[in-house]
Amino acid sequence: MTKDTSNQMWGGRFADGPDAIMEAINASIGFDQRLAAQDIRGSSAHAAMLAATGILRDNDAEAIREGLLTVLSEIEGGNFTFSAALEDIHMNVEARLKEIVGEPAGRLHTARSRNDQVATDFRLWVRDQMDAIDGALVTLLQACLAQASAGADWVMPGFTHLQVAQPVTWGHHMMAYVEMFARDRSRFADARARMNESPLGAAALAGTSFPIDRHMTAEALGFDRPCANSLDAVSDRDFALEFLSSASICAMHLSRLAEELVIWSSAQFRFVTLSDRFSTGSSIMPQKKNPDAAELIRAKIGRILGSTITLFTVMKGLPLTYSKDMQEDKEPVFDAADNLMLALAAMEGMLRDLTANRDVLERAAATGFSTATDLADWLVRELDLPFREAHHVTGTLVARAEAGGKDLPDLTLDEMTAVHSGIHQGVFDVLGVHNSVASRTSYGGTAPARVREQIARWEAALK
Repeated sequence: MTKDTSNQMWGGRFADGPDAIMEAINASIGFDQRLAAQDIRGSSAHAAMLAATGILRDNDAEAIREGLLTVLSEIEGGNFTFSAALEDIHMNVEARLKEIVGEPAGRLHTARSRNDQVATDFRLWVRDQMDAIDGALVTLLQACLAQASAGADWVMPGFTHLQVAQPVTWGHHMMAYVEMFARDRSRFADARARMNESPLGAAALAGTSFPIDRHMTAEALGFDRPCANSLDAVSDRDFALEFLSSASICAMHLSRLAEELVIWSSAQFRFVTLSDRFSTGSSIMPQKKNPDAAELIRAKIGRILGSTITLFTVMKGLPLTYSKDMQEDKEPVFDAADNLMLALAAMEGMLRDLTANRDVLERAAATGFSTATDLADWLVRELDLPFREAHHVTGTLVARAEAGGKDLPDLTLDEMTAVHSGIHQGVFDVLGVHNSVASRTSYGGTAPARVREQIARWEAALK
């Protein structure tokens, strides 16, 4: 396209075309062409409404509808030439539409502005991404549930400060991530419900004098209602900020799980074995099997959170309504969406292929005095000791076992009674890791029966 064509799009206000630098900084077609499907969808709904309200002749509306379908087919088929001189996706589509249908194309922009047009396109795109992410989260949740179900009663060490704390089950650990990723689904769903209002018809900022039907276009585009304030409609990017904020929290959860997979797959832990499909080797050390997929997932939070900070910084301090600054809203959202979807898919694949090493987990569960709390609880129940005294007695026994190079179950009854005379043979019933996890029957606890209840609850919820 020539600069003259660009000037015609702007109208008679500008006599000279932009120079190369202005064109480069002003054009957004390099990235907002991703909004093509949403732009054409919005234009089709707008044209149908203009015809229904008598603003546009039916034959013109039909020509526009068919022309827009042709443009969409060209774009999807890779046969469309995008022009930086036309700045953005809206002008590129309209210029091509004019080449196809002629004069009726010039009537399409009646009662709207690029301001409400881009706000509508962007909302539609973000909403589509939220739906795609929800689907990816469901498959990830199902992968977590499969791991949890397979190991609902497999004991492993639970950690605080990355130090052995108490025995838990593999299933219970996996179900913790089910809770996290389910909250991510809820956050995206909340944001989707809040954003599902249509800016279309707000025009540049003040609405329009044409007798348009904004409820008609809102319904046609799947929105719940039109935005109630035209100023807010064109200047709001809260929906994008909420999307990015939810994406950042989700990426943080993925990063936590990825870190555990990195640690657990190491030679020092060997809790899990990663498949070759999600591992790489070393160019110099033939024994290496690196958890690169997990490490890359772990890093995505930096990129996605960076996008979030970028958009917050762009929006901070902007006066109402639209400013060109807001052209910087799309690239960080596009990048965050791409990387979150990739990370979700990679994590789901890793979990599907993951092998948890049951014997290693069980041996590790019995180390680090993991049943010390069970001993203290037993002293409270059986000997009626105040918990603080029971804590002290248990700590003394731990110190003796450690000094002797033993774990708690390895102490003899005589060694225990030397610390407190009331201890009897029944204490050994609580010092085994299986007994420990089986006893944690409180709601949300690690007892296999409770874990299976939660698995069943979530499996039903995801159907």
